[in-house]
Amino acid sequence: MAATTHTVTNQAPPLVGYDVFTSDLALAEAVERHLAPELLAEAREDLVVLGRATGSAQVQEWGARANANPPRLRTHDRYGHRIDEVDFDPAWHRLLGKSVGAGLTDAWGRPGGHVRRAAGFLVVSQAEAGHGCPLSMTHAAVPALRAEPELAEVWEPAATSHVYEQELRPVAEKAGVLLGMAMTEKQGGSDVRANTTEAHPLAADGEYVLTGHKWFCSAPMSDAFLVLAQAPAGLTCFLVPRVLADGSRNAFALQRLKDKLGNRSNASAEVEFDGTTWARRVGEEGRGLRTIMGMVAATRLDCVLGSAALMRQAVAQAVHHCAYREAFGGPLIEKPLMRNVLADLTVESEAATVLGMRLAAAYDAVGNDGTGHAEQERALLRIAVPAAKYWVTKRCTPMVAEALECLGGNGYVEESGMPRLLRESPLNSVWEGSGNVQALDVVRALRTEPAALDALLREVGAARGADHRLDRAIRGLLVELADLEGIEARARRLTERLALVLQGALLVRWAPPEVADAFCASRLGGDGGSAFGTLPHTLDLRALVERARVEV
Repeated sequence: MAATTHTVTNQAPPLVGYDVFTSDLALAEAVERHLAPELLAEAREDLVVLGRATGSAQVQEWGARANANPPRLRTHDRYGHRIDEVDFDPAWHRLLGKSVGAGLTDAWGRPGGHVRRAAGFLVVSQAEAGHGCPLSMTHAAVPALRAEPELAEVWEPAATSHVYEQELRPVAEKAGVLLGMAMTEKQGGSDVRANTTEAHPLAADGEYVLTGHKWFCSAPMSDAFLVLAQAPAGLTCFLVPRVLADGSRNAFALQRLKDKLGNRSNASAEVEFDGTTWARRVGEEGRGLRTIMGMVAATRLDCVLGSAALMRQAVAQAVHHCAYREAFGGPLIEKPLMRNVLADLTVESEAATVLGMRLAAAYDAVGNDGTGHAEQERALLRIAVPAAKYWVTKRCTPMVAEALECLGGNGYVEESGMPRLLRESPLNSVWEGSGNVQALDVVRALRTEPAALDALLREVGAARGADHRLDRAIRGLLVELADLEGIEARARRLTERLALVLQGALLVRWAPPEVADAFCASRLGGDGGSAFGTLPHTLDLRALVERARVEV
């Protein structure tokens, strides 16, 4: 067969060799907006270095390899000794080393730390989302550890270190550690009060042994885990290290690894505690939920950021493909209907990024305790985090699916990377409490914490008068909030409206006019359809698409 029949033409080049951070205008603008001027130069320099590395062919290959070669469980060594270890592809460790080295577990103790970390987390998750799980849990464990100052003194410096050490050793012998959590049990799921794992106190104060199981334990090769168990006074939080102070292994039996839809590079295990599993109490007995909720809230925000990362990568790939691919006499990006689809995807991506980064900035403000502003930001987080987690993670899957379709059959092929994004897209909606849990948490905040609603109304009120569609949506939300009859059955509807109004208010205040106009018209004003690509044709669609385009 003649070689000329295999000439490759009209194919988009791979999207590699670019700066993931600076090419994402919504993200770069958010960092500039939310960081103090004296912090901005250093933060931008760090994020540019991370962005260039993430966009490199090497790091993207690491992501592909980590997913193509999932972790393997080894319960015993060659002699029959129980070892309970998980082997990862070397690419997994390289990704974690780069991300830990970039400070993505270090936010709580440095100025602007949450905004800087959130931006970095959004960047690296575009190369490979699975390794974000141990990064997220390690970062989020810090507020829980602080409920027990003696523990925090030992574990917090190692958890916030910029050093990644994969070997399991006692914490005193490591420059850096990773932390996980194991709360869910097979009979309870999100209802952790139904947990049956038991904690029996030892003679030493604060020390216990655990008996029971956990149905989901993510990143089981982490150095320690926050675990919920039933102590004599009720549900309590514990720290369970993999290696004890004397160097011996704790009883931490990995029964099997989950065969998951996506997130293939990350191990999720079932774990058993055999009655000799040593644990250290964190916080008061019987106050386990209160102790762990700070960790849960922080990981929920990372679900928002992780979904925003998937959405950004999906739209970047779609726009890149359509800029090079020609059909029907010209580039796809110039076709009016395709341009509408790409513009609509861009609006969704920017709305997710702007909301996630605003909430990260609120965490930084809360760190300045003792001010009225800090209290207001804390109240805003109480209601806005579950609302954002509900809505942004719900929007991720249809958006990624539409972006995949922009590549046509090429997008359905594994080598494009789009199937990996699609398989990953439902995960953040499921983890850390699925949709109903988030919506009911919003209702709980409305019923029990008046300051949360007040903070939300202040936030959206800052944009009132700037767009008539937003103003009308705010009035509609107030009508919904005035009638709490049957609110549980309406919780999803209410949470969706709340999240959309909040996104609209933030975009009206901070986004370019074409972005805010498109969002308000289609998401708040009713001038858009149920599918992507149904924006009003009178909008500046070209400007929207150009904002999302990556120059390589």
